[in-house]
Amino acid sequence: MAQEHHPPHPSPAQYVKIAIGLAILTAIEVALFYINESLQLGWMNTAALLILAFLKFVIVIGWYMHLRYEKTVVSRFFVFGFTLAFSLYAVVLIGFGVMAAKG
Repeated sequence: MAQEHHPPHPSPAQYVKIAIGLAILTAIEVALFYINESLQLGWMNTAALLILAFLKFVIVIGWYMHLRYEKTVVSRFFVFGFTLAFSLYAVVLIGFGVMAAKG
């Protein structure tokens, strides 16, 4: 029986770099909250926060949950779950008037 070949897992130093990157993304999210308070960015702030959340999601499931090394069907489950959650969140934001639905 042939063994599957996986790329090597990140080293401890790489995990530290990934954690620092996540901390920086989180700091940007917090800064966006306070910048929005003074500049009233509106939907641009919401869009930026959703993009940052997506980036953090991809980093966490890719490296910390080792999804990069799994079969494609597992990745598809995560993509489906994220798409469903994002869609529901968008509907709630539109319902509360945070994002304007053009139509």
